[in-house]
Amino acid sequence: MTDQAPVPYAGPKRILSGIQASGALHLGNYLGALKRFVDIQDEEPFIFVADMHAITVWQDPAVLAQQTREIACAYIAAGLDPRKATIFPQSAVPAHAELAWIFNCVARLGWLDRMTQFKEKSGKHKERSSVGLYTYPVLQAADILLYKATHVPVGEDQKQHLELTRDIAQKFNNDFGAPGGQPAFFPVTEPVIEGPATRVMSLRDGTAKMSKSDPSDASRINLMDDADAIAAKIRKAKTDPEPLPETVEGLAERPEARNLVDIYAALSSTTRAKVIEDFGGKGFGTFKPALAELAVEVMSPIGARMRELTADPAQIDAILKDGAERARAVAEPVVAETKKLVGFWGA
Repeated sequence: MTDQAPVPYAGPKRILSGIQASGALHLGNYLGALKRFVDIQDEEPFIFVADMHAITVWQDPAVLAQQTREIACAYIAAGLDPRKATIFPQSAVPAHAELAWIFNCVARLGWLDRMTQFKEKSGKHKERSSVGLYTYPVLQAADILLYKATHVPVGEDQKQHLELTRDIAQKFNNDFGAPGGQPAFFPVTEPVIEGPATRVMSLRDGTAKMSKSDPSDASRINLMDDADAIAAKIRKAKTDPEPLPETVEGLAERPEARNLVDIYAALSSTTRAKVIEDFGGKGFGTFKPALAELAVEVMSPIGARMRELTADPAQIDAILKDGAERARAVAEPVVAETKKLVGFWGA
């Protein structure tokens, strides 16, 4: 352990994020992640497909490979340019696993014991869960710090995991940081949570998050839904009998109304207040058709493009291969220097 804490990280700004390869994507993924990725692509982010995270629960191997391609298709269909964003599968960069093991030895059990998602996902029978499900926040920290990402767009449900990443970075810097008061080796990554609809709720229950695991397909708008399906799901979305309120504060106790207003705001790149200004006092008979028209306008071209891309897997594989090579070129020197700092032989 070094005698003095390193000074703050002095490297360039870098953005990284990714989506787990474990099922079809929906409107919540688009508004909470894909749309934001497109908005920041001029900053040349690293955007990966988290296939290593997916196997914390059993996955059919053939399905996993297909889902990895589908996530990449969604990135491209949503508007990501692979010449700007580095798009790659997590498992194609072995340095993720190497750094994760080092971080397993930096992180403390007490930190992982506080992770609420493991408790939620494992339920009453945690002894039947994989070790990976328990430790995957450490792999997530490795995903981020391997590229020395300074900023990570995350949903509200991932803020706790990013706090763990920050704790690991700080402890590593204090234990192994560059000597002589030089800048910290790893950045203390900042979350990026902006705008409305960072947490999109079910169309059937405004108190539950929109999820691909919901048995009701009507609860979500899938990225592959066509225009008719999108419009029908908006029309049938659960609401209450009152018109939209005249103020934003009036949405506080109305989860379904608030969810639809937030979806409209996010799809139109505006604010909740502006939606209320335009539709306050009007009934859902007026608001829902407007929302359906907007959702079809934004989402149906994405679905059409995804269908084109999934029919040409060779094109997607070429993009993933190129992205993996670019990612390895950045990741390998970082993990090599990390091993040297830790004291591994030959590093």
